[in-house]
Amino acid sequence: MDETALQLKLKTLPSSPGVYQYFDANGTIIYVGKAKNLKKRVSSYFTKNHDSGKTRVLVKKIVEIKHIVVETETDALLLENNLIKKHQPRYNVLLKDDKTYPWICIKKERFPRVFSTRRVIKDGSEYFGPYTNFKTIHTLLDLIKGVYPLRTCNYDLSEAKIESGKYKVCLEYHLGNCKGPCEDFESVEEYDKNIIAIREILKGNFKDSLSQFKNQMKHLAADLNFEAAQKVKDKIEVLENYQAKSTIINPKISNVDVFSIMSDESFGYINFLQISYGSIIRSHTLEVKKKLDETDKHLLELAITEIRQRFHSNSKEIYVPFKVNLGEEVRVTVPQLGDKKRILDLSLRNAKYYRMERFKQIKITDPDRHVTRIMAQMKTDLRLHVEPRHIECFDNSNIQGTHPVAACVVFKDGKPSKKDYRHFNIKTVEGPDDFASMEEVVFRRYKRLVEEEQPLPQLIIIDGGKGQLSSALKALQDLGLRGKIAIIGIAKRLEELFYPDDPIPLYLDKKSETLKIIQQLRNEAHRFGIEHHRNRRSKSALNTELETIPGIGEKTIVELLSHFKSVKRISNAPLKDLEAVVGFSRANKIYNYYHNS
Repeated sequence: MDETALQLKLKTLPSSPGVYQYFDANGTIIYVGKAKNLKKRVSSYFTKNHDSGKTRVLVKKIVEIKHIVVETETDALLLENNLIKKHQPRYNVLLKDDKTYPWICIKKERFPRVFSTRRVIKDGSEYFGPYTNFKTIHTLLDLIKGVYPLRTCNYDLSEAKIESGKYKVCLEYHLGNCKGPCEDFESVEEYDKNIIAIREILKGNFKDSLSQFKNQMKHLAADLNFEAAQKVKDKIEVLENYQAKSTIINPKISNVDVFSIMSDESFGYINFLQISYGSIIRSHTLEVKKKLDETDKHLLELAITEIRQRFHSNSKEIYVPFKVNLGEEVRVTVPQLGDKKRILDLSLRNAKYYRMERFKQIKITDPDRHVTRIMAQMKTDLRLHVEPRHIECFDNSNIQGTHPVAACVVFKDGKPSKKDYRHFNIKTVEGPDDFASMEEVVFRRYKRLVEEEQPLPQLIIIDGGKGQLSSALKALQDLGLRGKIAIIGIAKRLEELFYPDDPIPLYLDKKSETLKIIQQLRNEAHRFGIEHHRNRRSKSALNTELETIPGIGEKTIVELLSHFKSVKRISNAPLKDLEAVVGFSRANKIYNYYHNS
């Protein structure tokens, strides 16, 4: 399909809900999308100037467009999700979760067994789940088996075989874990009552079981059967303990799905909490790889559809942080306060923790990907044209106006490169003048790099406000480097970032990784500068004291300081102590210098 054919296709697209597919020159699907209005959505790709480079590349590769009209937005969302899973188009988000999860099965048979499985067989059995980890399943099965005696054998317990006496009770019966339905010691009706109670527990409803056991305990106690009553009481405690651990919200909140999203430059993390009878019965976080510049709304809609399909959720209400379009069948609530808001915040916290854990894992297993992600984030946050792989930060130190010095620290790929750190003694500026000092050190630093043909940084950070930034900018101007290197200033008090020729500062999110790296740079420059300043002051102090004594050299001073630790102790030391360290002649000179004066 040539450009004319594409334009014709755009003009004839319907204004209905539907799904569109983009194909490249090889006939491969490269993108699938949904739209409330197909004509408007598809046309926007070809009429807008896209900020994202990836979107611009996608548009260039489109040679054919196909579409499928559906009745509602919900149908479009479901179809889009299925097509993405089927074709895995290059430019669509990638749902990074292809694991098979375990289920709890109540087998369709006489005297049903309850067990865990990864295989769902359509034989009429009931399946609860899937569960995202086996720990939850083990806890639930242990709870069920501790409260309700169930059979674990796989015998065919048909009425005819039991009546014929084919089976004998096993060890489980003698241990009290099974009531022996194989020898007709337990009726189908009695066993099925337990299965009904287990079904409710798996749905998160403990109320019926607790009520039933409490009534049973009272009747046993009234009949003076205290031993049996104690056993029932133990079961009540097991149920109540499990319920206390799982119930963290208002019991009135029932049959609700909660979704939240946390995203960055490359990934989205969508957390799902399933609520039943006031308890969280399921928590799962889905990681989504961004391929284009997808919005959080689009990612969340796609993830909700995928997660509800995967976990077979039929909840009629969902809680989300902002409005999403999921059709008329689902009620969408955006909580603002109270218990509903708290459960949404809990979901968001789960998404954040999952993101942090993934970052830690990636940092260990794939450090290059970690660095690439941070560099891309910094480029976006700081409005740069290139990734700041090489950053240099400058700081002045002139405590009480003495010994003015400056420090330059270097970060490469977001980490300190200490071998590249540099100290500067201010040479051309008299007195404490931060602006003139900054101009001098920036000029000296980059004059040298240019002369030695060393690589220049992509970003310069000046520790100071507009004044220091202007001084550094003047130095770059004199070197002909203005506009070739990005430069910003950071004010100490409010973490304001200043840009050249922009009176309005930029404020970054206090929790952002970009701000943390800038703060680390600033703190490291401050530490490095203070260290050099102290060294200069110490050296100056030695010059005014020990080195002014006639006949006392540097070697003698080092010996004395190594032994006495300070100039003050040397000045107060008895002659014999000095003599023991540096000999009679030099000890006399030092002793006489301090005591005669």
